[in-house]
Amino acid sequence: MQNTQDIIERILELKKERNAVILAHNYERGEIQDIADFTGDSLGLSKQAMEQEADVIVFCGVHFMAESAAILSPEKTVLLPELYAGCPMASMVTADALRAEKKKYPDAAVVCYVNSTADVKAECDICCTSANAVEVVNSLEEDEILFVPDKNLADYVSRYTTKKIIPWEGYCPTHNQILTTDVIRAKEEHPDAEVLAHPECRRDVIDLADKVFSTTGMVEYVKTAGDEFIIATERGILHKLRKDNPQKRFYDVSEYTVCPEMKAIDLGSLLLSLENMQHVITVPEEIRNKARVALDRMLEVKRSR
Repeated sequence: MQNTQDIIERILELKKERNAVILAHNYERGEIQDIADFTGDSLGLSKQAMEQEADVIVFCGVHFMAESAAILSPEKTVLLPELYAGCPMASMVTADALRAEKKKYPDAAVVCYVNSTADVKAECDICCTSANAVEVVNSLEEDEILFVPDKNLADYVSRYTTKKIIPWEGYCPTHNQILTTDVIRAKEEHPDAEVLAHPECRRDVIDLADKVFSTTGMVEYVKTAGDEFIIATERGILHKLRKDNPQKRFYDVSEYTVCPEMKAIDLGSLLLSLENMQHVITVPEEIRNKARVALDRMLEVKRSR
């Protein structure tokens, strides 16, 4: 069995041979974040991939993230080291089910969270991220918004718009299981800490938070904010927060804030992915073109600020 250092050295060799770039989501294992060329949120990483001269993108995240990279960079080979690294929330909506729901609300604009599959994105008018969901919704002319697939993010958006939000009944199991009792207990244990919550959390949890941020928002905020933070999101982000801010203290809101799918990739599977060029993620051209329109519309909103 190879030791960890040998695996790391071989990964770096293969990365150079393949002209590859390694992307890692903020929720990935610490060892994966450390070896990655870039860490961040799903869309930020896909945009980063577009700007690289690499021939191969190794996306250390879950399936919909690798699909987004394939949509935005069709000329590159996109690899997902573990095929079973999926997203339960993304699986809670299908293109067929969404088409049926759209018929009930013919005048509604369909806003699709990027945490969704390519064929679902292809059925939407525009995509959004957790960071820009409010801005995207408020940029639309329509008064009714069918928002998929996260009901918690939809509820969060509803607080900051006059539009009627029609939520899909999906959710992130990891965020949805964070309870007010977890936050209250963490605040009792760390009374001087600010609570930072992700907008995929339940409303009652968000109500107890000092600030609500996407993962990228959290990473940026803590750089210039206080000294102690309770983090109400998937605990993988603690690795980056502590690494970037060694003088500050970060606490997990609960020991159960773990997404198994995000932890599926380890150094061994990353090595196999580069050795065998597995698993290649592709999106059929018709779906890719439609999904790209929804993503591009979102990017235009961001650029027009």
